[in-house]
Amino acid sequence: MRHRAQSWLARWLLVLSLGLPVCAGAADLPIVWHPWSKEVWAQAKAEHKLVLLDLEAVWCHWCHVMDATTYQDPAVAALIREHYLAVKVDQDSRPDLANRYEDYGWPATVIYDPDGGEIIKKQGYIPPAGMLRLLTTVAADPSPDVAVAPAAPPASASILPPDRRTALRRQWLAGYDEKGGGWGTVHKFLDWDSVELAMREAQRGDRDSERRARTTLRLERKLLDPVWGGVYQYSIDGWDEPHFEKIMAMQAENMRIYALAYAQWRDPADLAMAQAIRGYIRTFWSTPSGAFYTSQDADAEPGQAGADYFALPDAARRARGLPRIDRHQYARENGWAITGLAQLAAVTDDGAIRQEANNAAWWARNHRILPGGGFSHDAVDVAGPYLGDTLAMGRSFFALYEATAYGPWLDHAAEAVAFIQLHFRRQAGPGFATSDTTLPSQPESLPEFDENVALARLATAVGNAKGNSEYKAVADSALRWLLSPGLAEHHGYYVAGLLLAEEEARTDPLHIAVVGPKNDGPARSLYRVAVAAPTSHKLIEWWDPTEGLAPRDEDIYPSLSSSAAFVCDHGACSAPIMDPATLTARLKKLGY
Repeated sequence: MRHRAQSWLARWLLVLSLGLPVCAGAADLPIVWHPWSKEVWAQAKAEHKLVLLDLEAVWCHWCHVMDATTYQDPAVAALIREHYLAVKVDQDSRPDLANRYEDYGWPATVIYDPDGGEIIKKQGYIPPAGMLRLLTTVAADPSPDVAVAPAAPPASASILPPDRRTALRRQWLAGYDEKGGGWGTVHKFLDWDSVELAMREAQRGDRDSERRARTTLRLERKLLDPVWGGVYQYSIDGWDEPHFEKIMAMQAENMRIYALAYAQWRDPADLAMAQAIRGYIRTFWSTPSGAFYTSQDADAEPGQAGADYFALPDAARRARGLPRIDRHQYARENGWAITGLAQLAAVTDDGAIRQEANNAAWWARNHRILPGGGFSHDAVDVAGPYLGDTLAMGRSFFALYEATAYGPWLDHAAEAVAFIQLHFRRQAGPGFATSDTTLPSQPESLPEFDENVALARLATAVGNAKGNSEYKAVADSALRWLLSPGLAEHHGYYVAGLLLAEEEARTDPLHIAVVGPKNDGPARSLYRVAVAAPTSHKLIEWWDPTEGLAPRDEDIYPSLSSSAAFVCDHGACSAPIMDPATLTARLKKLGY
């Protein structure tokens, strides 16, 4: 009790030292939280106050703890009221802010001057005493503590020189934890780009890459909720201490990677993992309209650790109540889900999964579409549009095109790339920014590494399918920014996606064309083999001669009396393959 009393005295002395008014009941006044808006900045200038941003995630345990402790502390609240305007933002709702501060949380704490200049950025939970020190120090001396690195000039080409490619590959491999398994050491999760790159190298005969990929896939199963399905976001200090939040990015990309792994190695455990994730989002996140929700909280009760809760069986969990589900229906999260479902449908030929993906895609086109083929984030956005929504939906349309051979999905993917080129291209050089660069934004719209990687891969795939160099020019621009001197070198093992994107831009995809009527059983069997080929760098087409010209108007397929598949390269194709088993054997001989 003595220590606690001394702590309170110290806090009040801090308050008094800053000249704060101390009156009856002042300690009971709460913090007034504002939304991020231009009005906040106008008020900050008028009142000569600093702006404190609490960038949180609604599913985040430590965000709840910080709300319940730090921001309930009377001395913290008093300091904020006197010297700051407090802004609270759910990072899922604002991809521009989330991308800008992704290295700092969640929660992320950022303090600005009244003009919007960054003073200091802090990562993670800050206890009351630490927050008091921070707020006091910055209020007394609001000098910036944020170093702004000069922008590197863009790369002159979108292709890696061999020596830099080798160095980045070593950088990626250095991030693999040979002792604990998986990429990364403190936080354990499935980094989907790293596993996909290892899978691709395994196809080329690299046994060490196969071991790394399959070890990571095996260990990630520890993060599967054994009761409801779905994967927890990550584990800390090994694979056995999960943080229990479930977010769509992890569900969707785990589902996609496990489906690809099943296609490559036919391990039933990989298929079971993908199906368990699909079962979770169908049961807990599906809406009557066909869309998907966004996330589920880590805590059954905000601020209360979830380990005991998630150890319970289904009935006992439900008796205590479900952890909060974020019922926002964002285009970005739906695009991620559709892509994962489409990959699983392609591998399993499961019509029900394919229909779930289709339903969500049509929902997005009916409820989030923007003129020109882009997408809003939510039904009403206070900012944006954001690159992530149109990018995710473009990826999902291309995945659906592969899974269904329905031509309009490819057209919608191409429209998304064209919208991105028009609205998100940086004016000062190559690359694509998080927010619409044709509109004013605060903060300034900047490019984000992973989004440009995903865009390069999508634009390359669309360009291959359309035979149009304009789409590949989008990939070239994204890659030239990504390959700016030193940029990739600062991203550790997360360069795996860049290595995939760069390889796809400079090499031809696996190209399989099925020629025959869409209602023909043998043609369908051939297409099923083709679309399940275990690689994401592929172009799979199904040409029904009754529908008109072949894709890209290529006149290279002979007239046959029965359906056939062709494995093509540089405009030349194999002899017709009529039997699915023969096509399977041909692909296996090619390393697939």
